[in-house]
Amino acid sequence: MKDKPVILVVDDQPQNIELLEAYLVPQGYEIVKAENGEEALGKLSDNQIDLILLDVMMPGIDGFEVTRRVRQDNTHRLLPIILVTVLRETEDRVKGIEAGCDDFISMPIDKMELLARVRSLLKVKDYNDLMSNYRKELESEVSRRTEELKHVMENLQQEITERKQAEEALRLSEEKYRWIFDNMADVMTVMDMNLRFTYVSPSIMRMRGYTAEEAVAQTFEQVMTPESLQISTKVFEEEMKLEASGTADPDRIRIVEVEQYRKDGSIVLIENHLSFMRDEAKKPVGIISVSHDITERKEAAKRLYRTNAFLDSIVENIPIMLFLKDAQELKFIRFNRAGEELLGYSSEDLLGKSDYDFFPKENADFFAEKDREVLRGREVMDIPEEPIQTRTRGERVLHTKKVPIMNEQGEPKYLLGISEDITDRKRAEEELQRTLENLRKAFIASVQLMVSAVEARDPYTAGHQIRSTNLARAIATEMGLPREKIEGLRMAGSIHDIGKLAIPAEILSKPTKLTNIEFFLIKEHARAGYEMLKDVESPWPLAEIVHQHHERMDGSGYPRNLKGDEILMEARIMAVADVVESMASHRPYRPAIGIEAALEEIEKNKGILYDDTVADACLRLFREKGFQL
Repeated sequence: MKDKPVILVVDDQPQNIELLEAYLVPQGYEIVKAENGEEALGKLSDNQIDLILLDVMMPGIDGFEVTRRVRQDNTHRLLPIILVTVLRETEDRVKGIEAGCDDFISMPIDKMELLARVRSLLKVKDYNDLMSNYRKELESEVSRRTEELKHVMENLQQEITERKQAEEALRLSEEKYRWIFDNMADVMTVMDMNLRFTYVSPSIMRMRGYTAEEAVAQTFEQVMTPESLQISTKVFEEEMKLEASGTADPDRIRIVEVEQYRKDGSIVLIENHLSFMRDEAKKPVGIISVSHDITERKEAAKRLYRTNAFLDSIVENIPIMLFLKDAQELKFIRFNRAGEELLGYSSEDLLGKSDYDFFPKENADFFAEKDREVLRGREVMDIPEEPIQTRTRGERVLHTKKVPIMNEQGEPKYLLGISEDITDRKRAEEELQRTLENLRKAFIASVQLMVSAVEARDPYTAGHQIRSTNLARAIATEMGLPREKIEGLRMAGSIHDIGKLAIPAEILSKPTKLTNIEFFLIKEHARAGYEMLKDVESPWPLAEIVHQHHERMDGSGYPRNLKGDEILMEARIMAVADVVESMASHRPYRPAIGIEAALEEIEKNKGILYDDTVADACLRLFREKGFQL
């Protein structure tokens, strides 16, 4: 006999094995380690294992497959298995149950829960081992007894001494059987042919709360609920008819599920394995029943049923179309109500059919090709727009996601489709785009009107705005700005000096040096432009760009002395374009300074007055790409 229970711990993460070892070894368990499924199966063959702690998600053979293989091995099929993982989805737990695991424990592992589950399952293993030994011994003893009885019958006329010896041997054998029955976990019951109890094993106390003596004294009617009594009586009558007809199989066993009363009045669900006791002439003389408590198993099945019913309710009531196809023939095997209402067909019409049974061939070819592509790629496919011809609502546009559903071997088994009808939304978006385009055109016309006003008052300013705008757009394009920002920059640039409408024309066109007061008035054009534009509805920050186009990165600009990130990127671009155009062009009060001098100014003050990135883009345009004002 082993001194310590041996636990096989299987996990591809060494830290998880170390944690489980730290929890289990101090509690008197011996640990055998395996890093994957193949190694685990090998360790199982080489070691006397009492319990397996098994990770699910592993390379190669996963935990579900290891469980199935263990259950298929007659040597280890009763070995307790606990799946240790982050299992949270019902589907994963169902897979574990179907594979044959005994219990689950989720990560992160609670030490006390782990030890409790391990102790519990080891007790179950001890019971199973004991029962296996009992059953083997019982089978051996039955076989021996049968041969012994045959020998007694054949030699019944022999000397009385031999008969007494045989009777004594039979008595000793019966005592041994009774000892086995009295100590087994399941309940052994013996009834005569009038359905009166003649023997009940002491294990009845655990199952129903009665002592063996109390249970033997009960009638058949007192033990079972009325429905179960009716079922059991019917089974007995059917078996007796077969006996009377001579067609009964002597070794035939019936398994019946019945409800029995506990002593406290509650009900326990029992699985009864029934067989006849027969005399030497093979005539039934009694009934043997081996009873197993299946209440917990049935409750688990009910919980699973309720869970599936809940999921079905969600699927049926979700307001978007859900459908399921088999992966081989792409025929529908599930359709929810939203799908029925959208397509105009009932589930009965759709199930077992393919797209070619309902849609024009062009549509069906498209759907089938996408389905095959999803199944080949084994990845989710998003189809933003999918036209479909419905039965009652004409052509609709769907936004569809198609998902491959894999079997245990990782092969596509089903294709799940999730489709939302976006026809009305698409039409609304198209209408919105038309409205926005009309507003855009109206806004551009308004801006052009303002540009015309500037041109009429000051031709120099108008030309400067156009050239500055062209350069600003080129810089923004060189920097890789989004199209919408470039469009906003074009709008702002074309009116960035609109505030000069508030400055007397004689100052704007003065051919001599400006006085301090005149220069102060000129500088006010940025603020004046902001005031003119601040209440104008626009998708771009036009007013702020106009307000900031004379600000500088070091805070030396005007009118608010903004610096660094306080300045919009569009305004930083406009600042560079404004300076280059102003220096390179003729003004009433001075001749053009020249493009080279303008570029030197930008290069010299890059990172000080002007944004580094903007300045570099401007210099590349002129020096490397041949840009001209």
